[in-house]
Amino acid sequence: MNDFRKLAAALLLSSAAAGAQPERITFPDAVQRALARNPSIQIAVQEISRAHGIMREVRAAAIPTLTAGGVYTRLDADRTTVAATLDPNNVVTNQTRTVQPRDSWIASLQLAVPLIAPQRWVQWSHASEQIEVARLAAEDVRRQIAVATARTYVSVLSAHRLVEANQHAADNARDHLEDSKARLSVGTGNRLDLVRASQELATSESLLQAALTGLLRSQETLGVLVGSDVPLDTTDDMQFPPLPAPAEAIEDAEQRRADIQAQRKRAEAAQHVVRDSYADFLPLLTGVAQPFVSSYASLTSPTSGWQAQLVLTLPLYDGGFRYGALEQRRAERDQANELLDAALREARSEVRSGFEAMQRADLSLEQARAVSRLAGEALDITTLSYHAGASNDLDVVDAQRRARDADNAAAIAEDAARQARIDLLAATGRFP
Repeated sequence: MNDFRKLAAALLLSSAAAGAQPERITFPDAVQRALARNPSIQIAVQEISRAHGIMREVRAAAIPTLTAGGVYTRLDADRTTVAATLDPNNVVTNQTRTVQPRDSWIASLQLAVPLIAPQRWVQWSHASEQIEVARLAAEDVRRQIAVATARTYVSVLSAHRLVEANQHAADNARDHLEDSKARLSVGTGNRLDLVRASQELATSESLLQAALTGLLRSQETLGVLVGSDVPLDTTDDMQFPPLPAPAEAIEDAEQRRADIQAQRKRAEAAQHVVRDSYADFLPLLTGVAQPFVSSYASLTSPTSGWQAQLVLTLPLYDGGFRYGALEQRRAERDQANELLDAALREARSEVRSGFEAMQRADLSLEQARAVSRLAGEALDITTLSYHAGASNDLDVVDAQRRARDADNAAAIAEDAARQARIDLLAATGRFP
C-alpha cells in the first residue's frame, strides 16, 4: 500500500509538472458542478429561451399593434387646376389653384386590434406549450449529464483499484525477482527461474502503466463533464440514494423520469394542435384606427383627421392547405404517441433489467472478492513454501498471476456493481 501511495503521489507530481494537477472532488459536488457548468445543459437552457422567444413572436399576431408611417413626396412641379370665378363686376376670371404642391408629406399612426382571431389565439397557446416541452427536455439533459458524471466518477474509483491491484502485483513480482537473483548468486537457483521472474515483473509493470493511463483518461473525462479546466480525482468512496422497492420502481419510472415527462408533454402538445385545427376555418375580425396629418389639403382629404375600419377576413378556399395541415398534424400526433409508448416500454424494461443486473452484479462482486482473498492467501502460502523449498519457481509465478488476475477481476466487479446501481436509479427517475 505504501508503494501504491508513492506511485499515486508520483503520478500527481507528473500531472502537476504538465500543468494539470488533478483536483479531488466528492461525488455530490461532482454531480452538482456538472449540472451547473456542463455546456450541454447550458445549451438546453438556451433552448428554453429560444422557445420563449418564438412564443413572443407568435403572440405578437394576437395582440394590438401600433405602427407609425410617413411619406415625403417631391414632384417635378406643382399639380394645379384652373377654375373660373365671377368677381363683383360680373367679370369672369381664371384662377390657378394648387392641387398638390411640389413638396409634400403625410404622417400617420395605425392601431390594429385583433377582435376575433381564433387562429392566432390557438397558435399562441401551442407556442406556450413548447416552452414547457423545452423545460422538460432540459431536465432530461440534466439527467443524462448527471448519469454520465456518476458513471465517470465510478470509473475513476475503479481505475484507482486497478492501479492498486497492478501495483501490488508488480511489488510481488519485484520481490520474487530479487529473491531469484539472490538464489542464483548463491548457487541454489537457476537461470530459468530468473527469466520467469523477470518476465512476470515486466508483465505486471506493463499492466500497471496501462492502468495508470486509464486512470488519467478517466480523470480528464470527469473534468470535462464537470466543466473544469483540470482533471478531477475522486475521494475515497461514494454514497448512492436509497433504492426503491421493485413494486414502486416502475411507477416511479413512468412518473418521475424527465425523458418520459418530456415525451408525454410532446404528445399532449401534438394532440392540442390537432384539436385546435378548427380555428383554421373561422373568420378573422380586426379593428383598425388611423389618425393622420398632411402638409396640404385636397378635395377629399383635410390636413388632419382620422379613420376607423373593421376588416373581416373569411377563409373560403385555400387550395386544400388547411386539410393538408390537419393531415400533417394528425401524423405528428400519432408519431408522438408512438414515441411515448416506446419510451414507457423501454423505461419498464430498464427497471426490470436494472434490478436483475444489480442482483447479479452484487453476487459477482461477492464471489470476485472471495476469489481475490483466496488468491492472496494462496500466493502467501506458495511464497512461504517456495522459501522453504517445498515448491518451485513456477508455482510462485502461477500464484502471482492468479492473484493479479483475481484483484483486477474484483476491481472490475466492483465497478460493475456500482454502475448497475447508477443504471437502476436512473431508470427509476431517482437520480439525480
